[in-house]
Amino acid sequence: MHTVAVLALDRVVAFDLAVPLEVFGRARLPDGRNPYRVRVCGPSTEVDAGAFALRPPWPLDALATADTIIVPGRSEIAVPEPEPIVQALRAAARQGARIASICTGAFTLAEAGLLDGLAATTHWLAADHLARAYPAIDVKPDVLYVDNGAILTSAGAAAGLDLCLHMVRRDFGSAVAADAARMAVMPLEREGGQAQFVVHDQPPTPAGSHLELVCAWIEDHLDDDLTLAEMAARAGMSERTFSRRFREQLGTTPLQWLLRARVRRAQHLLENTDHSVDRVAALAGFGSPTAFRDRFKRIAGVSPNRYRSSFHVR
Repeated sequence: MHTVAVLALDRVVAFDLAVPLEVFGRARLPDGRNPYRVRVCGPSTEVDAGAFALRPPWPLDALATADTIIVPGRSEIAVPEPEPIVQALRAAARQGARIASICTGAFTLAEAGLLDGLAATTHWLAADHLARAYPAIDVKPDVLYVDNGAILTSAGAAAGLDLCLHMVRRDFGSAVAADAARMAVMPLEREGGQAQFVVHDQPPTPAGSHLELVCAWIEDHLDDDLTLAEMAARAGMSERTFSRRFREQLGTTPLQWLLRARVRRAQHLLENTDHSVDRVAALAGFGSPTAFRDRFKRIAGVSPNRYRSSFHVR
């Protein structure tokens, strides 16, 4: 049997811990046998899981005999891992174990140096932190999971289901994975990446600066055919000075800021109205429905129709 070791660390996210237990624990071969042996391992006899205490039945040494190791996320990513955990993961990697993280578990793999030079993902809220803390990692914030062969990472929470089902399919084929997906009431393939689940807040503006008033004016005129010249004139600057000040204070160009604000308005309209997609495009200030669909998918990760089907308030 294929042995899966799920690593339970202090402040483990309970949902992340439960996902691999359910997916691998309930997987069945066509003859009814379970192809996986699932073990919960921990560095001590009792682990703090936040709302409850957990008593892992297997010690940290069990990682050495595991075929696959799953590292769930922790609620405190800034706290360094104890050295025995880091060394155990490094040793398992050297011995050829497949190692995967769920959500912020990527930080544990990063601390062990297992993600250096690789693409990886984590929860979108922590992606920038991961990229800053570990510049040797190619962080992909807009995907549900990344498969590097022996090392895999997934985005937040439910993306762990996608990753575990993907590993079942790698191990035993699509039929076994599809059966496991049905048991979890999950599609075997989900369209779009985690970008579709990011709430695109209104673009930040520096409080008290001259640009704050200009940005507020732009927000009120998103459905107008705004140009860089008009925005610069409103700010009382030349186009060149306005663009430079804008990038210095907001970290982006005026036109990119405008596009993001328009997509955010479109998200609001798709969530809260029954307007057609063409009408939403017009109200959000896009010149054509085609341009709107293209821009929306680039930023939100899915089409407007797909976004509405997921988030429309009925």
